[in-house]
Amino acid sequence: MKKIPLKIHREGRNFIIVFVLLLFLINVPLYLYSPHWVFATGLIITAILLCFVTYFFRNPTRVLEVDNPNYIIAPADGNVVVVEETDEQEILHERRLQVSIFMSPFNVHANWYPIEGKVLLSEHQSGRHRGAWLPKSSTENERSAVLIETASGQKVLVRQIAGAMARRIVTYARKDGEAKRNKHLGFIKFGSRVDMYLPLDTEMLVEIGDTVRGNMTIIAKMNEVNK
Repeated sequence: MKKIPLKIHREGRNFIIVFVLLLFLINVPLYLYSPHWVFATGLIITAILLCFVTYFFRNPTRVLEVDNPNYIIAPADGNVVVVEETDEQEILHERRLQVSIFMSPFNVHANWYPIEGKVLLSEHQSGRHRGAWLPKSSTENERSAVLIETASGQKVLVRQIAGAMARRIVTYARKDGEAKRNKHLGFIKFGSRVDMYLPLDTEMLVEIGDTVRGNMTIIAKMNEVNK
């Protein structure tokens, strides 16, 4: 596994430029027309905000080499909040093992492909913006679904879910495209969640409450399929 220096994600570059211009427009009048202590206070506050925004859009390039195609890699940073069997009724229409990772505003918000294969479906659905930690957020919030079929024929559904703060989901996956390890599936802005729906016989390597890192933590292993 190699670590490459930090950089800013492409989803944040224009946002940061606009944010810097806005801070400039705020601080120049404060410098010209306000007492020094007001300008100093404003400068400190806006500098902290700029640091946070820049930190939020960080894009650590992570390269994980695995020798087993059945390993499921965490698609996002965060805490595991759900590991349970459930009926997935929107796309797969069958019982699955659901694994959910909640991302706080302080986590990296880039999303990676958890496994390699062919993208069978990539679709966006409008919805509400309830807290991403709530169970109903999986079916009621704005979300984007990506269905991947592995070389052995197994299917993994990945669902990006917007939260109370997240107002934009970006999905790079396209139907009939390739899902590749170490590549970004998408990006979610400002607090959100990623659900995965795995085969029921998948062996889990994490449990509720565990902290995982996107494209670094192996969270599960699917069983071999007899061809």
